[in-house]
Amino acid sequence: MRSSSETPTDHLQSVVKSDASLQLLLFVDKRTTAKEQILQISKYLDTLKPDCDFDLHVVEVSEQPYLVEYYKLVATPALVKIRPEPRHILAGSNLVSQLEESWPYWQHALSANDLLDDQLNVEEDTTSFADAAQLMQLSDQMFRLRQENEALQDQLKFKDRMINMLAHDLRNPLTAATIALETLAGQWDEDNEVIRNLSSALLQRLTKHAHAQTQIIERMITNLLEASQGSEPDLKTHPKQLDLGGLCQEIALRVQNALKAKSQTLKSDIPPDIPNVHADADQVQQVILNLLDNAMKYTPEGGEIQLLVLHRTTQKVQVSICDNGLGIPQEKQQYIFDNQYRLDRDQDESGYGMGLAHCKRIVGNHYGEIWVDSAPNHGSSFHFTLPVYR
Repeated sequence: MRSSSETPTDHLQSVVKSDASLQLLLFVDKRTTAKEQILQISKYLDTLKPDCDFDLHVVEVSEQPYLVEYYKLVATPALVKIRPEPRHILAGSNLVSQLEESWPYWQHALSANDLLDDQLNVEEDTTSFADAAQLMQLSDQMFRLRQENEALQDQLKFKDRMINMLAHDLRNPLTAATIALETLAGQWDEDNEVIRNLSSALLQRLTKHAHAQTQIIERMITNLLEASQGSEPDLKTHPKQLDLGGLCQEIALRVQNALKAKSQTLKSDIPPDIPNVHADADQVQQVILNLLDNAMKYTPEGGEIQLLVLHRTTQKVQVSICDNGLGIPQEKQQYIFDNQYRLDRDQDESGYGMGLAHCKRIVGNHYGEIWVDSAPNHGSSFHFTLPVYR
C-alpha cells in the first residue's frame, strides 16, 4: 500500500510500475474517519491476498484534485479499480460491503485478463492512465495560471481606467481654478503691487474658490495613488450635511464659459425649499460635472441643457440633467454605466462611458440610484438620487 505523502509524480510512477494484477485507488479527505476507512479496506483486501496480488494507493483529494476530476468523483471515500479493465468505482461510507459484492466480478475480470495476456503474450499498457492523469495535472496548473493572468490583466485595465478617469475629471476643477487665478492676474497692477477693480469680497471669493479647486485636484490625485496599490478599491466617501441646491447653482455658474463656447444655454430649476442631503460634496460635484460635460458634448451648438432638482420623496432628492442631443439606443442603455463600455459612435472620442461608471460607484456609495431615459435623436436625461439629511 502506498502512502498519501507521495508526491503526484511519485504516485503516478508507482501506479504505472506496479506489477500487481489488481490496482486500486482509495480517495479520502482530511476527516478524522479517513484513517479508519483506510484500515477497513486494507484489512478486507488482506483477506484476499492469497487469491490476488493487489496494490492499494491512497489519494488525499485536496492534494491531487486533478485525479478527482479525471475520475469524475462526487463523493468520498471512493475506491477506484483501475486495473484490470473495465474501470469500476465504489463510493460511500459502506465501501467494504460494496467491495464484498463486487469481488466475484473483479475476480472474474482478473482471470479473463490473465488468460488474455497469456494468449497474446503482451504486457498491458498501463501508461494511458499516467498520461491522462499528468495531462489533468497540467490542465489544473494551466487553469491556475490563466486565473492569475486574468487577475493581473484586470488590475492593469483598472489602473488605465483610473488614469483616464482622472484626466477626464481633472479638467473641470483645473479650468475653474485657472479662471479664478487668471481673473486675479488680469487685475494685478505691477507698478503699485495691488489688485485693481476688485472688491475685497470678490477678491476673497476668487481666492477661496481657487484654493477649493486645488484641494479637489489634490484629493483626486490621492485617490489615484491609493487605487494604484490594488484593483477596485473601496471608494472613500465622507458624507455630511450638504446644501445641494447651492452646490448646483455654483456649478451652473462655473460652466457658463464652456456653454458659451458652443452657444448652448443651461436652464436650471432648483426650488429654494430643497432639503439638505447627506453626501460627500466633492463626489457629488464630480457626478454633476461629469453629467453636464457629457450633455454639453452631445448637445449641438445652440442647444439647450436642463439642470433640475426635485424633492422626490421624504427620503430622497433627485437631480436630473437633460439634453436635446443624439440620444442613446434603448438596447444600449443598460450597458453605459459599465466600466469601459463605449457606444459604437464614440470609439474615437471621450464622452459617455468615460466617467459614468465612476458616477455609478459614487451614487451607489451614497445609497442612491442612477439611471438614464433616452431615445435616439430625442436627447438624454440622466437622473440620480441622494438621501435627505436627517
